[in-house]
Amino acid sequence: MVSAATVVATLVAVVVGLVVGPTSIGAGAILADLLAHVGVGHARLNALDGTIVWQLRAPRMVLGLLAGAMLAVAGGSYQGIFRNPLADPYLLGVAAGAGLGATVAIVHDGGAVNVPTWTPWLAFAGALVAVALTWLIGGRGPRSTTSTLILAGVAMAALLTSAQTFLLQQASAQSLARVYIWLLGSLASANWSSVEVVLPYVLLCSLICVMAGRALDVMSVGEEEARALGLSVRQVRGVVVGAASLGTAAVVSVVGLIGFVGIIVPHIVRLLVGTSYRRILPLSVVFGAAFLVLCDTVARTVLAPSELPLGVVTAIIGAPVFVIILSLRRGVRS
Repeated sequence: MVSAATVVATLVAVVVGLVVGPTSIGAGAILADLLAHVGVGHARLNALDGTIVWQLRAPRMVLGLLAGAMLAVAGGSYQGIFRNPLADPYLLGVAAGAGLGATVAIVHDGGAVNVPTWTPWLAFAGALVAVALTWLIGGRGPRSTTSTLILAGVAMAALLTSAQTFLLQQASAQSLARVYIWLLGSLASANWSSVEVVLPYVLLCSLICVMAGRALDVMSVGEEEARALGLSVRQVRGVVVGAASLGTAAVVSVVGLIGFVGIIVPHIVRLLVGTSYRRILPLSVVFGAAFLVLCDTVARTVLAPSELPLGVVTAIIGAPVFVIILSLRRGVRS
């Protein structure tokens, strides 16, 4: 029942992402035009409407699906691997590393009107370097635990954020504005090229996370108990953390920092289906995709023709939802 409802919600999000916008274009006309592209029937959209749907709304909607799915499953995976309900995809310094990389790109090219085209690549490199350093500091060695890894991530995030602040002090007002917009997250610059960049990372990394659900269920009883049951805890931790961080880094490098998706989506799914990660993670993929597309629809329409940063919308929606979830969990425990 929950699975079917989640799939329906995703289909609704896809339709809304294609139909809703300043230009009114009916769902029937879009469907007919889509069928015409595969050789069935005749096109119902003129050239302008076709460009709006297939070159502006469609890549934005698909990128939103990919970003939401990856952030949600990464959040659920982190919560399982660290046994921490507040863990999110940015726990190990991914956000700080990506933010520093993007800041370097934007500040270095401060005279440009738009964000430099190579900003995503430098943000991606910064995120990967941050996770690698965090793992080298807190994840290696026979005495490494989830606690040491989390502490290393906190320290690395603080260091990289300090470096970013130093760079911003040297930046122009124009560069500061563009860094600020990037840090709040947006799908406004989405195109089919950015979808192609993110797609392989999201498919591979989300699949690895979902397949690790059984191992995370075993680890939920405790690391020592999991080892006693024959599970290689360090290997599972390395694979899951690596996949979640790599997928998150790829998404963040393109869309910026979008908070709350990786925290609230797994919690909502957990309330609906229970505590087994074999069910939480695959449903988080679908629910997260729908959630982010619907949030992006709000972001680009509520103040049209202006646009709200997507991170602001997810925070406005996510913070109250998170408070409600915490209240419900407290009520269940009492």
